[in-house]
Amino acid sequence: MENHDLEIEIGKDGKVKVRTSGAKGKSCLEYVRFLEALIGKVRSQELTAEYYEPDSEVKLDTPMRQQQRHGK
Repeated sequence: MENHDLEIEIGKDGKVKVRTSGAKGKSCLEYVRFLEALIGKVRSQELTAEYYEPDSEVKLDTPMRQQQRHGK
């Protein structure tokens, strides 16, 4: 699996900006859904050229996801 990077910036006003790189195609939206569950609704998003490339695999296996799968 390829490496994917997330750059997270939290402004003084509390706004959070996230930039992904390495996740190609619509797979980057997996990160968006994950972060939205953690920090709240997305107010805007800009798609990069990587979005329009063939999808790469994203596997998020965090304790939060494990709890959801096991009904905890």
